[in-house]
Amino acid sequence: MIAYLRGRILSKASNAIIVDCNGVGYELAISITTFTELGAEGAEVKLHVHTHVREDALALFGFAELTEKRLFEKLLTISGIGPKLAITVLSGISAERLVGAIRAGDHATLTKIPGIGKKTAERVVLELKDKLDDMVGSTPETGARFSLGTVADDVLSALVNLGYARPVAQKAVETAAKDAAVAGDFEQLFRAAMSAVR
Repeated sequence: MIAYLRGRILSKASNAIIVDCNGVGYELAISITTFTELGAEGAEVKLHVHTHVREDALALFGFAELTEKRLFEKLLTISGIGPKLAITVLSGISAERLVGAIRAGDHATLTKIPGIGKKTAERVVLELKDKLDDMVGSTPETGARFSLGTVADDVLSALVNLGYARPVAQKAVETAAKDAAVAGDFEQLFRAAMSAVR
């Protein structure tokens, strides 16, 4: 089982990376969170790895932080959540906010993540709420919400509903909202954020 890789970035995309380890290229699926922490192609990278074995495939999932890997593995224990959905969940919300939402039983935050419906959110809270004592954040982060104002929150929600990962959408909205002329108008802010996210 591969648990850790160190090598050079051969190529990368927002959802995958190829790491060259002494002439052998390993392809790993990654979250947006890990993608944002990676250097440029050719840079050295260290990744914690989850090896997922099925009868017909062997897939590697890479994480810049050990906490994110452990949270990914906890998500896999829940019925109905496979590795692809688990990596999507971690792309849609930071590990700290996810832990905070689960501990607080915050179904509303969980259902904003693409691929997580009401029933899955309930299962996640029910099955993981008491199993996260060793994870990041000592208190539920119910107050640590994105807070540039109601209009910005609505634009962020719209981008996430369109399928953009929450961290990417949030950066785009923050960038667009720096322009005071558009910050208070949903349509203008939405257009500016769409331009920033591309």
